[in-house]
Amino acid sequence: MKPSHPAPSRRAFLKSGLAASAAPFLLPSRTWAAESSPNAKIRMAFIGMGKQNGGLIRGFMGNEAEVQVMAVCDVDTTRRENAQKKANEFYASKGRRETVDASNDYREVLARRDIDAVCIATPDHWHAIITTAALASGKDVYCEKPLVHSVEEAVAVMDGVKRHQRILQTGSMQRSSKEFRAACEVVRLGFIGEVKTITCQFGVPGRPCDLPEEAAEPGLDWDRWLGPAPQRPYSSVLSPRGVHDNYPDWRLFREYGGGYVTDWGAHHLDIAQWALGMDESGPVEVRIPGNQKNLKEGGQLVYANGVVVTHRNEGFGVDITGSEGSVKVNRGRIEVIIKGQTIASFIGKESNSSLDREVAKLDAGILKNPSAPLYRTPGGNHLQDFLTSIRSRQKPCTHEIIGARSATICNLLNIGYHHGTSFGWDPAAMTFKGPGTDPAWLKYSYRGDWKLS
Repeated sequence: MKPSHPAPSRRAFLKSGLAASAAPFLLPSRTWAAESSPNAKIRMAFIGMGKQNGGLIRGFMGNEAEVQVMAVCDVDTTRRENAQKKANEFYASKGRRETVDASNDYREVLARRDIDAVCIATPDHWHAIITTAALASGKDVYCEKPLVHSVEEAVAVMDGVKRHQRILQTGSMQRSSKEFRAACEVVRLGFIGEVKTITCQFGVPGRPCDLPEEAAEPGLDWDRWLGPAPQRPYSSVLSPRGVHDNYPDWRLFREYGGGYVTDWGAHHLDIAQWALGMDESGPVEVRIPGNQKNLKEGGQLVYANGVVVTHRNEGFGVDITGSEGSVKVNRGRIEVIIKGQTIASFIGKESNSSLDREVAKLDAGILKNPSAPLYRTPGGNHLQDFLTSIRSRQKPCTHEIIGARSATICNLLNIGYHHGTSFGWDPAAMTFKGPGTDPAWLKYSYRGDWKLS
């Protein structure tokens, strides 16, 4: 059985991108699923039960007052049954009678009217197909980063949230961390003057998959794992055997991910977008040094105000230089220098300080009563922020526009690396500007009848 949802036309693709970009911050008040009420527990299902969703389901399930886990879904029997067993054991240990169902087909999950929201942590090439189908079925969505695998998918997801009036949170949880919020506020409030350059550190772009064939994994529906991706033999590198406690390397291959450009890049480039106030826009040019193919770093994103964001494989995380100072930030680390004076600094080695102390110093000092405060996730809890948004119907910290736009610039950088070319970009129309490009580069070619909803 294959889905029958038609893919958007090119005209609809561009038109929906413009419409989604202009979506209001508040959504109309309404209940979520057909059989629930605003005061009921939020009934969730989890799709893709690898290491990432193992952590997410524990986080959501631990919030017993608000969440009830209804189902888990995975194409691998071992992982699916393991996730189901652990969830059922958790509820049994609490003296509760709830039982968690298990499925190997996400469409069975989405067809259920007793499920309000889904948490998607599949390989990237599945994100948009499942997300748009979930939105169309009336479900709210928490989807891991990168939210999408192509620019066409970015537009489809933004449009889907708007059309179906759903809540979507992207797993770009750095925005819920105090050090990244403080760093971006310092920049946005002008304390380092005019931003000149940003350097983001993450690894290499994706490469074509050339893994050798291995004997099939018993209990794995390999054809369904591939889904819209090209047909190829099984490899344990892509889908490890049994229950695993590592992040699989499918993300290194273009068919399923975008290398570290869309993995860690989806985190750090997202912070660059936030610092620049570009959440609903993006760069106007992508530059590849010498227009060379097979480069691993050095690609640049150029914004309309002249700011250049450069990708490096080594560095501090996000390094922002302005006319009057600089800000460096990474997980658990921050440094703020203004007019030659160090205002805050914790890079993980200081014995007389801590990250909490340095961020508190910023918040009590230059960031006290900011004229334009950024989104502050209560308690830094990214998952709770999603649940709160489901009830309030207000957009969460990393809503669909943020997730889609950040994933888009990652994909643009990969396009430049893959084709060895620089090009212009129109962030409003979400399309190339100028010669030397092909609109087909903005799409991911699906195998068989798989389509976006």
